[in-house]
Amino acid sequence: MTYKFQARLRSEWVLEKPGGETFALGDILRLLSAIDTLGHIAGACRESGLSYRHGWGLLRRAEKEFDTSLLETSRRQGTRLTPFAQHLLWANRRVDARLAPTLQSMSSELQEELDSLYPESRPRLRLHASHGFAVEGLIQQAGQHDTLSIELRYRTAIEALASLNRGECDLAGFQVPTGEFEQPILAHYNPWLDTDRHCLVYLAQRDTGMFVHPDNPKGIHTIADLVKPDVRFVNRQTGSSTRLLVGLMLSRLGIDTAQVVGYDSSEFTHMAIAAHVASGMADVGIGVETAAWRCGLAFIPLAKERYFFAVNRDSLETPQMQQLLALLTGNAYRDYVAGLAGYESRNMGQVLALEEAFPLGATKMKVA
Repeated sequence: MTYKFQARLRSEWVLEKPGGETFALGDILRLLSAIDTLGHIAGACRESGLSYRHGWGLLRRAEKEFDTSLLETSRRQGTRLTPFAQHLLWANRRVDARLAPTLQSMSSELQEELDSLYPESRPRLRLHASHGFAVEGLIQQAGQHDTLSIELRYRTAIEALASLNRGECDLAGFQVPTGEFEQPILAHYNPWLDTDRHCLVYLAQRDTGMFVHPDNPKGIHTIADLVKPDVRFVNRQTGSSTRLLVGLMLSRLGIDTAQVVGYDSSEFTHMAIAAHVASGMADVGIGVETAAWRCGLAFIPLAKERYFFAVNRDSLETPQMQQLLALLTGNAYRDYVAGLAGYESRNMGQVLALEEAFPLGATKMKVA
């Protein structure tokens, strides 16, 4: 018995009244997002797969439930969302961005359970990595190949590398900035990297920087501007490589992190950081350029990062790893990554010894 399906989990808001009656918001939120993009209801209904009549019915029902208007219409500007609807939409985007890693990891676990029910199920590559757009795209591309199956768990870089050392995964994703912060970041990974046991598969280079509102009202231009008293910052979670990089940049300038309003805050994805800023809950956050572009934010570059998968040398010749390398060097995935704002796909899929990737740092790494 064979199957061709992929387990997916999605989040959805539901309004529940005291009497138990519920109103699911999934369709109305998708419709509001389409209206926000297209500027008119008819096109938004088509985009959402709804009839015009049904779309209007949803809008009227939602306005009744919330007891406020969701749309503003004018001849010059077409149909726009009211401030209430905009806040509703951004709240949903923040929730989706926060839950994405958890739901994708749980989906992968569920898929593994389903696979175990079929005796002829193909072996899976176990990937532990932090949430990112190239990794997200890799899982999507792999899902289109009958011969390659990837089990994903979202972890911080150090958690992923520790998992590789314990034999709990086959690939561990981590990123290292180029330039002056390469060695300090690499020093945090050194205890889990072994020049004899491990080699690296190069994924991509990406631009990391600050997200600010398009008109940049707080005049934020450098990392030093995070200490301005009227600037609200949103940070990545404790243990993340991005949070570590921010801390190093501030330390290099002699700035105590306690001076930064919001430094102790945390979000788990680049999109959650961008949605936090775009919704007005913060003035600045840090992440990869793709997230800023998708949320309509301005981007101020701070560093270029190289992203790698650490693997055990003796796993390179397995059929599953060879299939992964073929996917990484193929045109479809390369074109996908090249299309991501701030990503560079050149040399994707190249296998490197640790000393090739880090000529200075590899000499300090553990040797078995």
